[in-house]
Amino acid sequence: MTKLLLCDCEGTQSVDADHIGLACDAACSKVHTALCTREMNVAAELMKDGEAVVIACGQEQDVFRDLAKDLGIDAPAFVDLRDRAGWSEQGQDASAKMAALAAEALLPQPITRSVDVISEGTCCIVGSGDVAFDLAERLSATLAVTVVISDDSQPVSRAYDVVRGQVRTVQGALGGFSINLDALQQLEPGGRGTFSWTIPRDGARSSCDILIDIAGGTAFVSAPAKREGYLRADPRDAIAVERLAFEAAQLVGTFEKPLYVRMEETLCAHSRAEQVACTNCLDICPTGAITPAGEHVSIDPMICAGCGECAAVCPSTAITYEDPPVSALLSRMHILARSYRRAGGIAPRLLVHDAYGAEKIRLAARFGRGLPGDVIPLELCVISGFGHAEMLAALAHGFARVDVLLSPTTERDALDRELELAQTIAGGAGLGLIDEADPDAMSDCLYDQTVPAPLADPVLPLGNRRQIARLAAQALNPQVEAPLPLPKDAPYGAVAVDTDACTLCLSCVSLCPSGALIDNPDMPQLNFQQDACLQCGLCLTICPETAITLVPQFDLSDGALSQQVLNEEEPFACVECGALFGVKSTVERIMDKLSGTHPMFATSEQARMIQMCDDCRVNAQFQHQDNPFQSNPKPRVVTTDDYLSKRKDH
Repeated sequence: MTKLLLCDCEGTQSVDADHIGLACDAACSKVHTALCTREMNVAAELMKDGEAVVIACGQEQDVFRDLAKDLGIDAPAFVDLRDRAGWSEQGQDASAKMAALAAEALLPQPITRSVDVISEGTCCIVGSGDVAFDLAERLSATLAVTVVISDDSQPVSRAYDVVRGQVRTVQGALGGFSINLDALQQLEPGGRGTFSWTIPRDGARSSCDILIDIAGGTAFVSAPAKREGYLRADPRDAIAVERLAFEAAQLVGTFEKPLYVRMEETLCAHSRAEQVACTNCLDICPTGAITPAGEHVSIDPMICAGCGECAAVCPSTAITYEDPPVSALLSRMHILARSYRRAGGIAPRLLVHDAYGAEKIRLAARFGRGLPGDVIPLELCVISGFGHAEMLAALAHGFARVDVLLSPTTERDALDRELELAQTIAGGAGLGLIDEADPDAMSDCLYDQTVPAPLADPVLPLGNRRQIARLAAQALNPQVEAPLPLPKDAPYGAVAVDTDACTLCLSCVSLCPSGALIDNPDMPQLNFQQDACLQCGLCLTICPETAITLVPQFDLSDGALSQQVLNEEEPFACVECGALFGVKSTVERIMDKLSGTHPMFATSEQARMIQMCDDCRVNAQFQHQDNPFQSNPKPRVVTTDDYLSKRKDH
């Protein structure tokens, strides 16, 4: 069993070892006072006994890691109980929260898939010569440097390469940048006096591992701060330029690049038959890592910065976030809520934050009020992908309120959109964003909140994001019978069909990417399964009669899981064989428009073909005298009698 080493940090917090151990099913040590200093030998003995160890201290992790290294054992795990629970105005009542945080720390977490990125140190510096040459001179000892200038500067050193030109486009990331240049001129190193240049030429291409941009203009890539290997600074800021030299020198070697998202192309609803439908991920990706690729989109894992917004807004779950997967995140929320209740807590609140938020929590604990005793922090690598499904799931797990603590670098587009959707489904209460840079203001906001009652009977939503949202919504709206109206662009809804305009051509069925629109092979009928509808709008775009309207709503009844008939008509019976085909009203409408007026159907015999099934129509056309497929009559077979009769004639 994993052992939890507890410390009250010089008596500044109250820690109940028995209470914590019972609630999180862990073996707890006695409560120590100074494990990182005076009682270091006690920590060493406990770490050496061979059992897995979790140390309840977040501040002195480096001390205990160094101790483990000296002992020749694996580094222990850590959980911060002091800053997140013990140091609080309600510190005496923090046992339930400590138990929840300890239980979460004991939960195994999946390892995110990754790929190796190799940077061999090929560096390109773009900027004016007066700044770029000095930077290149310092980097040339460790990197293979090429300087791209656009002015008339003359290099004085041949320790690095120099070209002149205009950078048009930049693609790629660390270890794989591709640069397109126009008006490229290469330096002529021979001759006396200043160097000369070759004739300019457009369309040149080059590649490098590291790209340093000190041109002082618009960035060559979108979201430059998120593009690995792309270093940028104002050329007028000497300190910032100097910092680039240090950063670039560290970008040589083999690095692990997490594969943040997984793409299932068959589920993507981007387009069908060259008709564009869903563009949510393309519109929201800050780095430009997502591009159209036919009927689906393609994600460049080297450019992806892992913000998770694409997965949050993907209506079909074709894009799933993997750092961590949604199943692992739900497990963490479940164990936090369950352990808190087992330890005697009643109405926990969840505070979702990133590393920036963790630092604010530490500052608020050391110098201010800290977090309220019922606010349980949940740290994620990024919070911008915390979508409506996760928000609703947290409420369904039994949290009374869920707040996302923003940081200055948080991408807000998906969060704002997902929060609105989640609030609509949950009834408006219990969800929010906290945008407070000051730690004290953050604490005050949490202490002043009105806390609604949590769900009386918590549930455990499972599955993909759509399934999680549905199960959570059903738990949060047990008495609702009518569909919940949703904001525009919500990924759930119905399709309304104008039956007077619809001709049952079934173009919508053939292109529906999720199979929500379904035909009936036995009769002219348009069926619809609401649970499968993504509200991508492809059916609305492709309908030749403009008979379709999207209705954003969330039908929580079982009827949404089964097919319903949107439009149906009586089939037409073939006048020759009686087989049912087509739509009766459509055939009659065609007869009215073409019979006796169109040259091809001028006679009643020709018009009658409109009323035939495919097989009978082909047969009738073949037998017709003006059959366009008719060839010359087949020659009569020559027999022996023919030859004999010719002899007699002669």
